[in-house]
Amino acid sequence: MQQPVTSAVSDLSSVLGVWAHPNDETYLSAGLMAAAADAGQRVVCVNATRGEHGTPDPVRWPPDCLARTSDHEIAAAMAVLGVDDHRCFGLEDGTLADLDPDHGVQRVAAVIDEVRPDTVVAFGPDGMTGHADHRTISAWTTAAWRATGAQARLSYATVTDAFVDEYAEVNEELGVFQPEFPLPTASSDVAWGLALDDALLDRKLAALRCQATQGAPVIDAMGEDAFRTWWRNETFRTPQGDHVTHPPVA
Repeated sequence: MQQPVTSAVSDLSSVLGVWAHPNDETYLSAGLMAAAADAGQRVVCVNATRGEHGTPDPVRWPPDCLARTSDHEIAAAMAVLGVDDHRCFGLEDGTLADLDPDHGVQRVAAVIDEVRPDTVVAFGPDGMTGHADHRTISAWTTAAWRATGAQARLSYATVTDAFVDEYAEVNEELGVFQPEFPLPTASSDVAWGLALDDALLDRKLAALRCQATQGAPVIDAMGEDAFRTWWRNETFRTPQGDHVTHPPVA
């Protein structure tokens, strides 16, 4: 029998999320952040970039304009989720793989040393979609976690075979994932996950709607009902694929 989301999240204690672009965190961990914040746990969310190149229409959204808009959007999303500690490194969107990795690792390690989280959530090495920025921030976070003593529980966002099967057509049509992605995690290697209830799904949808420069076209393409349940499960694995005591995703 699955525990309530709040019981599962309480086991995580303080949470640090490290992501590449604004809205990565909301798709993959909005329910987690909202439930943890509601429970009085410390939640810190970090983005490496402002997402200034994340548009198929750079004429309508030149980088400076998109960055400023994204700043407002993520602030609104964090307010919906109850997260009051959001940080951004301000690195250039799309360039993380070209930067000095030692510098990137040091930036993440400094945050870990300051925050001293009990749980760190981030992309896995595959970057979920295969995006180079996603994969790079995963590598930085993993190296920083190790360099700071691996005291926190590190959890990688992932998807299951059920997600891949259920949304295969949608994912292909939207083109969010690079070819052959996402790479599902076998159920035996899922460490823990949250099946969001209606209240958390409503919060997650509201937060994603705040990030309209990225989300609005997807909502229009999918329809709001399908979009609302697309990421209803937030699933995580450990670097080693080890089990820990948490409820499985329903």
